[in-house]
Amino acid sequence: ATVKRFEIIIFVTRIDAAKHMWPEDLRVIFSRLRNLNTEHGFAPNSRPYIYQEVIDYGGEAVSRDEYTPIGAVTEFKAGLELSNAFRGNNQLRWLSSWGPQWGLLASGDALTFIDNHDNERGHGGGGGILTYKEPRAYKAAIAFLLAHPYGEPQIMSSFQFLDSEIGPPMDFNQNIISPSINSDGSCGNGWVCQHRWRQIYAMVGFRNAAGNSGINDWWDNGSNQIAFCRGNKAFIAFNNDNWTLNQNLQTCLPAGTYCDVISGDKVNNSCRGKTVNVDGNGRANIILGNNEYDIMMAIHVGPEVKYQADLNHN
Repeated sequence: ATVKRFEIIIFVTRIDAAKHMWPEDLRVIFSRLRNLNTEHGFAPNSRPYIYQEVIDYGGEAVSRDEYTPIGAVTEFKAGLELSNAFRGNNQLRWLSSWGPQWGLLASGDALTFIDNHDNERGHGGGGGILTYKEPRAYKAAIAFLLAHPYGEPQIMSSFQFLDSEIGPPMDFNQNIISPSINSDGSCGNGWVCQHRWRQIYAMVGFRNAAGNSGINDWWDNGSNQIAFCRGNKAFIAFNNDNWTLNQNLQTCLPAGTYCDVISGDKVNNSCRGKTVNVDGNGRANIILGNNEYDIMMAIHVGPEVKYQADLNHN
């Protein structure tokens, strides 16, 4: 008889309720995972990305710090702090130091998110968390999460629910109903599909364009209007005040005309949303009204955003 060995490729592993397992036991389990297979494009000696669910808002008998030596850990406080800020309970200007200075995990140890399948229902460390049910503030919090270099961000994709115990959309025979796709790319049939919201998938592109660049040229008005660059690759601004943001700001980007990825896509070399004209010094007039559909705007390098290399800017 011929014995064949099957290999399962595991790139990302989530350990549910990790705090109920002794870290040393998990260390032994993780050590037995093979390196990722170079035949599938992984670099030699690459290891699976492991993140462990450890709910720890402080004062817990089991600390998240016991688990960081063996893998990333869910940083629940990241989503809670951003939810507080974008709900208006904490001024956005304070986010200039958001990260480990706020008592959060070191960036390389943190799996960050606004909500997950538990806390969006009030379970598993829930309470005070923004969800899809407050879309304006929720999208802004996710935009900040993705714009900021801290942590490894994770996006939730949900189905609609009124009762926290309810399951996914089903027909009369209890068969799960697949999402329908609307003309704007969003989902129907009771599915939320946040990953398909333009503001969210556009910010994934923003994060990819920013790469490993840090934050620079932070600006705020001393209240709830903020803006910052990611190196010379990307720029984002937020207005959570009750008045218009109207400032000439440093975007750090090359001169040209850019599409705001929040308000619309670039189609046929024109913007469906706002345009931002950056001059030769990297500066632009940024206007964000307090009653606009979204409280943020974002631009970054790349052909999908910059539609005109304007060499006439001074």
